Amino acid sequence: MGKYKVVHYINQFFAGIGGEEFAGHEPEIRDGIVGPGIAFAAAFGDRAEIVSTVVCGDSFFNENTKQAQKTIIDMLRDIKPDIFIAGPAFNAGRYGVACAAICDAVRLEFGIPVVTGMFEENPGAEMYKDKLYIISTKDSAAGMRTAVPKVAELALKLADGEKIGASIEEGYLPGGVRVNFFDKKRGSERAVDMLLKKMAKEPFVSEYPMPDFDRVAPCAAVSDMSKITVALVTSGGIVPKGNPDRIESSSASRFGEYDISGVVDLTEETYETAHGGYDPVYTNADADRVLPVDVMREFEKEKIIGKLHDKYYATVGNGTSTKNSKAYAADIAQRLVRDNVQAVILTST
Repeated sequence: MGKYKVVHYINQFFAGIGGEEFAGHEPEIRDGIVGPGIAFAAAFGDRAEIVSTVVCGDSFFNENTKQAQKTIIDMLRDIKPDIFIAGPAFNAGRYGVACAAICDAVRLEFGIPVVTGMFEENPGAEMYKDKLYIISTKDSAAGMRTAVPKVAELALKLADGEKIGASIEEGYLPGGVRVNFFDKKRGSERAVDMLLKKMAKEPFVSEYPMPDFDRVAPCAAVSDMSKITVALVTSGGIVPKGNPDRIESSSASRFGEYDISGVVDLTEETYETAHGGYDPVYTNADADRVLPVDVMREFEKEKIIGKLHDKYYATVGNGTSTKNSKAYAADIAQRLVRDNVQAVILTST
């Protein structure tokens, strides 16, 4: 038996074309290996060969999904691949959605094995994990070394027609399907093992993880807006020109606190966005479009609000983990309470 023919899908960044400024790049197909395909070639060994690589910009795919899917499907007809892989996308949201969406289209059109990989919080995972095999990865490309072999191994198993084990065994994200199987230990033994690990504060994995719903009771409505201090907080990445705190464009590891005492307008010369994942042109031209300081000053002048807080807080929501987001929120909330702020307006992209 010869090698399996593999087609690999990647975005404009991993193809070496460029970053956000090239996110509108239309689908193209290249012969052989590009970018992370080198790692996949090593993982496939003599079992499979990447014969072509499809490249498409994240914005183009997500803004023209049906067109992009059709174009790519047409590209694959003459190649007749045995396996289709995409990414891995890690925690890049639009890339993750594109990887999952094209895998799903290829699966439905050709009926061949398709596998991608991404972080569990990627929106692409939530949208498609019940339709595709999506290998669980770390939240950044630092996890490439561990993700690639898992994607390749699962793709080969599917191509060989092997029985696919549980998600915890194969490393893919659970898709909500539960299958009966015989374990080496009976339930009572496993339960005691988990209890002992929990008591010893050691890590363990529940066999039936319960959903964790984050419910927050809303505060009472503000009775008189004209007498209170209102603060602005944004995940849209609005920062002073030059991004002094070096807030990352994705997976932000920090937030910034900025003084806007006396500022009535966020001009192109003084403010910008640090946020990746969307076209920043209109925001950089007028940051008030994301952080409405100008309108709040009008409200302040017209006595609709008592006062705009002299500080605002900003981070980047693109790919930022829920854990970090909660930590930032708790810290910011303490500062606002300390400064006697009675209401907050939250803005995003």
